[in-house]
Amino acid sequence: MPIPVAQALDEQGQAAADKAAGLRGPGRYLVSSLLAGAFVGVAAVLLLTVTGPLAAVSSPFTKLVQGLLFGVALTLVVFAGAELTTGNMMTTVQGVIARRINGANAVALVVGSFVGNLIGSVLFALLVHGSGVITAGAAPGHTAPALALLTTLLKTKAAESGGALFFRGVLCNFLVCLGVWTAARTRSDGAKIALIFWALLAFVGSGFEHVVANMTYYSLGMLEHVPDATAAGFARNLLLVGLGNLVGGGLLVGAAYGFVGRGRPGRPAGSGAPAAVHVPATENGSVLPEPAGPRG
Repeated sequence: MPIPVAQALDEQGQAAADKAAGLRGPGRYLVSSLLAGAFVGVAAVLLLTVTGPLAAVSSPFTKLVQGLLFGVALTLVVFAGAELTTGNMMTTVQGVIARRINGANAVALVVGSFVGNLIGSVLFALLVHGSGVITAGAAPGHTAPALALLTTLLKTKAAESGGALFFRGVLCNFLVCLGVWTAARTRSDGAKIALIFWALLAFVGSGFEHVVANMTYYSLGMLEHVPDATAAGFARNLLLVGLGNLVGGGLLVGAAYGFVGRGRPGRPAGSGAPAAVHVPATENGSVLPEPAGPRG
């Protein structure tokens, strides 16, 4: 039986408060955000190396396999515990609606995790570049399958209009945050994994755009000297897809279910009391509480 919407909203509000409290330790919060960027990078590299050969022979199963593989990203984020900016776009909105944090806390969490995810993605891409797996397996006179797929992906992203990137970002995080939200409504770890995989299969298989995944793709592209991997193209993609992800996760899932669950019967007493978290600018050495819900 799924947890009632009102109860799940309250728990997400508490999770947002715990996340905001985590900003008291900026070093720890940065490391958690770095890890999230790397976890998504793991899925991105897995997608390139496993489905590169499929794409090279124009297999009709390429998209399906890619979708099945990418669920590892959010599974690692939720179960290992890490700060992923796309999930925070939903959780912080629900925290504001539940009156557990204020707008400044929400902005700090989304921006802070975005920066940490970017740094983590770049560092992970450097490690992958050093390993040589993207260029491995190339036949004489041919491009390695993983590199060929990366080149095709970045060429496609560079050719898309701004509107297309934005709306693909909206649709992507609508699905990603539905995965986080539905996982938060069950206590079963097996159900959480299944829900996450279904949501990410839908997003990847449909060809939508995830800002953190693109951080790894563009970083790898620049390191491997892919023609369409330029700093300007990277910045354009981060801006348009990031804004789309914000709308998809924050408005279509976070605010929508915040509206549905707000004031419904079954909410714990006092859960709507204003309790914005004050976040000191410096480390205070206190032991932080464990989050109440998925950290994605």
